[in-house]
Amino acid sequence: MSNQPMKFDETMNPQSRKRPLLEIDKPTTMMCTVVAVDHATLCYRVCALCERTLPENPTTACKYCSFTNSFNPTASGSKRLFRVLMSIATDTKVFVVIMFDRAARVLFGCSADEFFDFAKIHPYAAMAAGRALEGEMLTVTLTTPKNGNAQHLRVASVVPLSSSFQPAIETLRQLYREKGVS
Repeated sequence: MSNQPMKFDETMNPQSRKRPLLEIDKPTTMMCTVVAVDHATLCYRVCALCERTLPENPTTACKYCSFTNSFNPTASGSKRLFRVLMSIATDTKVFVVIMFDRAARVLFGCSADEFFDFAKIHPYAAMAAGRALEGEMLTVTLTTPKNGNAQHLRVASVVPLSSSFQPAIETLRQLYREKGVS
């Protein structure tokens, strides 16, 4: 008899295999902590009518809406929506997720247009917002992406766990007011 431990074959006991983080097509809710927020691109431009993605060039109109509204040639406007890439940590793992507009509004406390306008006046606001959100404890519901090309899990909903949670825009307004810049 050897002193080496017996190797366990996972096929012997299928119940002992680790459960994947997300089962296919099933949302998973978990508690996590925000580790970091990518502040480089927090939002993107879309058509105000159909919400198709537009280039950042503000003179570019939606080709689809311009074509379908040829009888009413008023150009469709644009708006911004949040697309926030962030790292979160659970009790066992750190991974990158992506949060779109509906969920991001909870953490930012404003629309992407409002935040973009605020960031134009205060150039470091995006970085400061990321720092303000770091360490926040959240309950998130994660889903697998519907797009086959997508790389990151989607945050379908988010609930801050701290009773003293303050949206990022409120923190930024206080920060810039204290510095004497409004």
